Amino acid sequence: MGLLAYAVDLALFTWLRGPAGLDPITAKALSFVAGCSVAYAGNALGTYRGTGPGGLRPYAVFVAVNIAGALVQLLCLAVSHYGLGLTSQRADTVSGAVIGMALATILRFWGTRTLVFRSEGRVGSWTG
Repeated sequence: MGLLAYAVDLALFTWLRGPAGLDPITAKALSFVAGCSVAYAGNALGTYRGTGPGGLRPYAVFVAVNIAGALVQLLCLAVSHYGLGLTSQRADTVSGAVIGMALATILRFWGTRTLVFRSEGRVGSWTG
């Protein structure tokens, strides 16, 4: 489901920046919400079906966890680019899209499993 959410985010961002003519921040904010919505639906209807309450609260926490993940990626990029002076496109890609994405994925997995779709019967295991 993550790949589909990413594709929705990317496609919508590209369309909003291109034919729709929106500024990059607005386009990214809207595409981020759309991607989060697709990811949430996939998790709620698939992976974590029946593990927690429905409603707006789990969705809001899911979005917050995803924003935290995005901040981790930005932090990795900022430390590499501005703190360490690694300013090439390759360094930015490695720090933001590889290292940052890996750390953000761990954070998102933990947050989604423990804060959004927690199961009362689960006992301290990452795998259930």
